[in-house]
Amino acid sequence: MSFPLIIQGGMGAGVSDWRLANTVSRLGQLGVVSGTALDEILARRLQDGDPGGHMRRALAAFPMSAMAEWIRNKYYIAGGRGANVPYITMAKHTKEGPRDVQEMCVVSNFVEVWLAREGHRNAVGINYLEKIQMPHLASMYGAMLAGVDYVLMGAGIPIRVPGVLDRYVHHEPANYTLHVFGAREGDDTTMHFVPREFVPQDLPPLKRPIFLAIISSNTLAATMLKKANGKVDGFIIEGQTAGGHNAPPRGKMVLDERGEPVYGERDVVDLARIAELGVPFWLAGGYGSRQGVQSAVAAGATGVQIGTAFAFTDESGMHDQYKRGLIAKALAGTARVFTNPIASPTGFPFKVAELEGTASDSAVYLKRPRICDLGYLREPYKKEDGELGYRCSAEPVTVYVSKGGKTEDTVGRQCVCNALMANIGLQQTRAGGKHVEVGLVTTGDDLGEIGRFIAPGKSSYTVADVLDNLLGKRRFEAPSTLRVEALQTAGAGIRK
Repeated sequence: MSFPLIIQGGMGAGVSDWRLANTVSRLGQLGVVSGTALDEILARRLQDGDPGGHMRRALAAFPMSAMAEWIRNKYYIAGGRGANVPYITMAKHTKEGPRDVQEMCVVSNFVEVWLAREGHRNAVGINYLEKIQMPHLASMYGAMLAGVDYVLMGAGIPIRVPGVLDRYVHHEPANYTLHVFGAREGDDTTMHFVPREFVPQDLPPLKRPIFLAIISSNTLAATMLKKANGKVDGFIIEGQTAGGHNAPPRGKMVLDERGEPVYGERDVVDLARIAELGVPFWLAGGYGSRQGVQSAVAAGATGVQIGTAFAFTDESGMHDQYKRGLIAKALAGTARVFTNPIASPTGFPFKVAELEGTASDSAVYLKRPRICDLGYLREPYKKEDGELGYRCSAEPVTVYVSKGGKTEDTVGRQCVCNALMANIGLQQTRAGGKHVEVGLVTTGDDLGEIGRFIAPGKSSYTVADVLDNLLGKRRFEAPSTLRVEALQTAGAGIRK
């Protein structure tokens, strides 16, 4: 079997969108779409008028026309929303559904993968966060309906994913254990999904995608191979310099003088031991250069996963103003990335690019009212009456505490869900436009190095520029003069 040398990272919610993945795959490497919050993203794209008709084109290809039709009828607005008109608030995910939310997950994952695969025959992948468990079953089925070739998952221990993929090949029911705070042995914490209840007509068997687990330790690699309920086809070994959520340091959390987590020898993966496991692996975090690719292969890796370099290409889904602002900082040598140990409600360290006008600015963050209306990072917990409840440490403090949460767990927490929507230009507006959500951009530590992909005289770059550079076909020297005159809008408010 032939594997890709370069895997494009599945970044954020909608940064690694179908356009980016389609372009990377067309050029011969593995394009990957982010599977986070695709239901919300589809709904908002439709409410914005679906420029280009791409969502409607993919909806027309969905095998259950009635399911696609109600979604189009409910969310599509010809010409888009009016000024200061808020997006429709969708129902939140729960252990049991609800049904319309599950259908949105199936359809939206199908749409994103279908568009990423459109017009070529090369492989396409989708990336999920194990921590966001409630959408998993419906989401993976929708991606497989569209013919996804790879499923990648990290931010947890995804030992039950291979078995789900196996069962979906023949449209069989699948289960997934939900982590419920306070649950005891014998409590029902299992989620169920029955494909025939959503796509009742006879369909041919689906292709079983290759499953790559994203890990950060030798122990986790061994655990996945020993305890997973199906085949683990390979690993992506992600270091602490990678963007997004990082695995916390092993042992007691210690912060340096900047307030960032300190990683030590215990956090270094022994690649020789990984190689002995006999499965292909890719290295991620700081490999976004020709030298990085070569060093990974020399260490026995099949290739590399690269996120940051692709996040700022013309084809990525990041909002153009954030993109230009951070490119300007990278070219000026002022780009800074902070590994925030408390910002994410997941409890995982979260890489944040410092940019004026975003929630990385404490003054901006403190002005935002604590609102949790998307709820992807909510934690299921067992209430005193035995029923399930849902809480998020970024929601209003009094609400969180009333659900049994600890006040100290709310300090510094940020609404990552709403920020990720703003990162891609789908920011919610509230109170008649008086409050508009702002982004919180996450990148890897090598943000300051993206200038290597930008040709002299230009202030942007493409996927082709990245791949040509990484594969040794093209090389741009670091700029001797700053090309930032056209990028002075960094820090200005985001406008659509």
